[in-house]
Amino acid sequence: MGSTISSLTKIVGTGSSTPVRPVGNAEVASRLKIDEGYITRMSGIQTRYWANEHEDCSLLAEKAARRAMDSAKVKPEQIDMILVSTTSPEMVFPSTACLLQKRLGLRRAGALDVSASCTGFLYGLSMADRFIRSGQFHRCLVVAAEVKSRYLNYSDPGTSILFGDGAGAAVVARGEAGGSGILKIRLFSDGKYADLIKIPAGGSRLPASSETVSQNLHTLQLRGKAIFRLAVKRLSLAIREVCEEENMPLDEVSQFIFHQANGRLLNQLAVRLGIRKERLFSIIGQFGNTSSASLPIALDCANRQGCLQSGDVIVLGTFGGGLTWGTGLIRWG
Repeated sequence: MGSTISSLTKIVGTGSSTPVRPVGNAEVASRLKIDEGYITRMSGIQTRYWANEHEDCSLLAEKAARRAMDSAKVKPEQIDMILVSTTSPEMVFPSTACLLQKRLGLRRAGALDVSASCTGFLYGLSMADRFIRSGQFHRCLVVAAEVKSRYLNYSDPGTSILFGDGAGAAVVARGEAGGSGILKIRLFSDGKYADLIKIPAGGSRLPASSETVSQNLHTLQLRGKAIFRLAVKRLSLAIREVCEEENMPLDEVSQFIFHQANGRLLNQLAVRLGIRKERLFSIIGQFGNTSSASLPIALDCANRQGCLQSGDVIVLGTFGGGLTWGTGLIRWG
């Protein structure tokens, strides 16, 4: 297959972390006064993890980052750039990336946050890819960390049954010419659908006030049916396009790893693309929807479970608020 750049960047280590406490469907159903089985039928989720008062975004990010660096056999001081995807940062500023840099004990690495909702990890991975190919940096740490449980309206079944907390990370470095690595990443957005997934208050448009709090405007709002239709249509098209551009037939892809939004969406994408069950990696039942962290958590789980072998072609795909979506094609190794 024909990448135009001979020297590829490569994911050399992965890691993930979750809060300590698992939250099963029974607890969520009790809060909502609904049937426990309804949650499983609608989402495919059986449990998720919610952070306690001592578990914040940078702590989850640190745990995932250290596991990724251990996997890569890289020391923190060898990291040149930290990119953190989050839409649940610890504060407006400084960035969660800078807080993570402090936790890792780094002094010289650059650090910045990426805000692209559930697509944020792919946006960060693309930035790391270009930083390294340009020669500016040798190694980048890409982390996605989310504490979405802080932003849930627990009386809204459309959101509170879905979301969990967690972090995933990858260390990216220069690979060898003609070897394994990131073959292509494509990124998309369409701001006319911005209202489909949002947290309305807390920014400069609607600063925090007693009124915004009483109206639940600091909680996550989404229009699930509209998002579902757009996600299936646009993500399936983008996956076909990225594979065609690299002359990679879908039936030669070893694993498809998508954003773990909900089980029904994963199943519909599989039908649209003709993906056999054994080639669609899913952790939705165990972790729920962890927003931008879901893709790197799934990637780390697939890696540690031995589902990714050297030479395998992997397709990454994700879709989220903004709207944003993206695809990636990787030769593992």
